[in-house]
Formats: sequence, structure tokens, C-alpha cells
Amino acid sequence: MTAVAATPPAPQKPQNQQARSWIVRVTSKPWWPWAKRIAVLGFLAFVITLLVIQARAIDWSEVMTTLRAYPLKVLLLGAVLAATSHLIYSTFDLVGRHYTGHTLPAPTVMAIAFVSYAFNLNLGTIVGALGMRVRLYSRLGLEPATIARIVGSSMLTNWLGYFLLAGLAFLIWPLALPPTWHLGTGALRAVGGVLVLIAVAYLLLCAFSKRREWTVRGQDIALPALRVAWVQLALSCANWAVMGATMYVLLLGKVSYPMALGVLLIGAVAGLLSRVPAGLGVLEAVFIAVLSPPLGNSALIAAVLCYRAMYYWAPLAIAAALYLLMEVNAKKLAATQTGSAAGMNEIRGTDGLA
Repeated sequence: MTAVAATPPAPQKPQNQQARSWIVRVTSKPWWPWAKRIAVLGFLAFVITLLVIQARAIDWSEVMTTLRAYPLKVLLLGAVLAATSHLIYSTFDLVGRHYTGHTLPAPTVMAIAFVSYAFNLNLGTIVGALGMRVRLYSRLGLEPATIARIVGSSMLTNWLGYFLLAGLAFLIWPLALPPTWHLGTGALRAVGGVLVLIAVAYLLLCAFSKRREWTVRGQDIALPALRVAWVQLALSCANWAVMGATMYVLLLGKVSYPMALGVLLIGAVAGLLSRVPAGLGVLEAVFIAVLSPPLGNSALIAAVLCYRAMYYWAPLAIAAALYLLMEVNAKKLAATQTGSAAGMNEIRGTDGLA
């Protein structure tokens, strides 16, 4: 009898490779973009429905009475603290200026950062942090790669301080969160420890890493020097700390500063994850969930509305006017910048011949 050779079994794809190929097949379908949009809209509708239900339970006449009773000194101090925070944030792009080596004037860079931040708070990252920076920096002659590095540097600066400050707050002053959140004190401390480790790891990487550059999706990413990392951390921590102080003042000192700061830090992330513009209603819901009791709903809503007026809406009005002014003067600023750059190049050439 002739032996029949056994057919070797077909090689099996690893499970992770099969999963990736399935994801590619699904996301390449013509209906996928529509399904994704419907899912996002459905989630937003769900969040808005919850907020509307919660809003109906609030005594708005009592909220207005509480707002009218705010002392003028408290409102002025809150406004000064809010303005200070925006001023600190506007320096974040100066770190990007140092990081990329572009030569736009510092006041112009700070103005762009302020406009971007105000639009980002109210209309989201795509419009503010990204869209406004791309629009204004490109009008002033910066290359897309440079703008991308500025945006990345500023976003990293912002969240670096958040990680450290929130981590320390959750470790040292853990909040008593609602039972429905299923996050106890021990778990919150663990989250805080992880956040602190992330911030420390960044500093250690900047201090000791032998490899200083990476390429991610065609973009070159370079680690800054340790002193720059410390500046990033200090600026960001100062910004978040002043934001917490603003909320503490508007709560009239009825809760401790670490508690006001901790709730604000949780609310900031909750608003970001909700994808609701300006986290409208989300920040209010977080403050009510964590601080009611000891504070009443009306007092909390009034404080958050004051915070929004000072930190979101007033800066947006100023930023909109400043944006229009910068658009009108963009060509003049770009010409000035071009002339300045040419002059610097001429000086460098003269120095080289000397």
C-alpha cells in the first residue's frame, strides 16, 4: 500500500492578530463612520437626559437668591484668582517656544495660549487647544511640525501637574465618594499613588534617559532637559492649585481647601470624559454628589455657576475679541516675524564671516 502523506494543519493565527484583523474589517466598512457618530450622539443624549433629570430637582429660585447674596469681596477675589490661573496657563506655550526654538514674541505666544485655552474650556479640545493654535500659529508662519510640538508640549505640561497634584490630594486627603461610584478610600489612594508615580517617572526619564528622541507617527519627539521638566511641573501645579483656590473662595470656606481642590480635579476629568461641551452640568453634578451634604444643592450650584462665569464665560468673551484682533493683524505680525527672522539670520552670517 502506498503511504499517504498527512496534510499538515493550517497555521493558526494568534488570537491578538485575529482580533486586530476583525477590527480592521469592521472599521473599514462604509457604515462604520455613521455607527461611530450615532454611538457618540447616543451617549451625549444619555448624559444630557441625566443632567436634565437632575436639574429639575434643583430649586432655581433659591439658587438665584444665593447668587445675589454673594459678598462683593468674594466675587472680586474669585475673579482675581481666575485671571491669575489664565495668566499662568498662557505661559505654557512659552515652554513650547523654548522647546521648539521658534522666535515669535513672548506676548504673542501668551495671547495665543490664552485664546486657545478659553475656547478649549468652552468648546472642547478640537476647537480650542488644537484648532485655535493651528490657525493662529500657522497664520504667523510656523510649520505644522512645530505647531504639533507646541500643542503636545502644552498638553503635557497641563496634565503633568494634574497627575502630581491630584495624586498627592488623593493620597493625603482622600475624599469620601458616593457609594454608587464603587471607589473607596483605599482605591482612591491607589489611584493617587499611580498618578504621582507617572509624574515622577517623567522627571526621572528627563534626568537619566540616554535616549532623548523618538519618532511617533512621523513626528520627532525629544525629551526636554530636567530643568525644563521642573518648570513644566511647577507651572502646571500652580495653575491647578489656583483653580482649586478659586473654587474654595466661591464655596465661602465652608469646606476645606484640599476637599474643594479634590472635587474640582475629579470634576475636570469627568467633564473631559463626558464629551459635553465645557462639561456643562457635569461639574455641577460632581460637586453635588460629593459635597451634598454637608452643603445644600443650591449653594453648590451657585458656587459652580459663579466659577463658570469667572473661569469660562468671561475669558471666552475676552478671547473672542482678542482672536478677531489677531486675525485682523495676522499679516502685519507675520511680516514683522519674517523680517525679524531674516535679521537674525543676517547677523549669524556676519558673525560667521568675522
